Amino acid sequence: MILNIVLVEPQIPQNTGNIARTCAATGARLHLVGPMGFVIDDKKLKRAGLDYWELLDITVYKSLDEFFQKNSGNFFFFSTKAPRRYCDVPYPDNSYLFFGREDKGLPEELLLKNEASCVRLPMRSEARSLNLSNTVAVSVYEVLRQWDYPTLQAEGELTRYSWGEMI
Repeated sequence: MILNIVLVEPQIPQNTGNIARTCAATGARLHLVGPMGFVIDDKKLKRAGLDYWELLDITVYKSLDEFFQKNSGNFFFFSTKAPRRYCDVPYPDNSYLFFGREDKGLPEELLLKNEASCVRLPMRSEARSLNLSNTVAVSVYEVLRQWDYPTLQAEGELTRYSWGEMI
């Protein structure tokens, strides 16, 4: 199963680095659509992703037009303006989850053209939005939950110590 994360015009390298780490840890593909507020070799971006860059499947596009010319699948657009909850939608294989820039979200025109595919995370009306990297993480794990976490290690193993050894 293939999950794609699409960041449209991300502006904060630390958010994108955190999202890159989420993608690396889950096997989601990351698509960055420009123009961006940083360059890919930005130290803050790399630091947030830490040593997971070799696990990351990442593609960069100059514009949304270029992205749509090169990709097809099931598109879902995350926005605080969306009419329905992200957890009420079934996500098929080859889903693309779109997220907009931190200060503006996705372009209004894109949302209007795709209103039936717009979803939101519920939150208090007094809050403008969640942090972008948190929103992506919550969304990725909802899709993976629906898919029963394919290819992910779902169980760990505790190291057994006696209480005296731990002190």
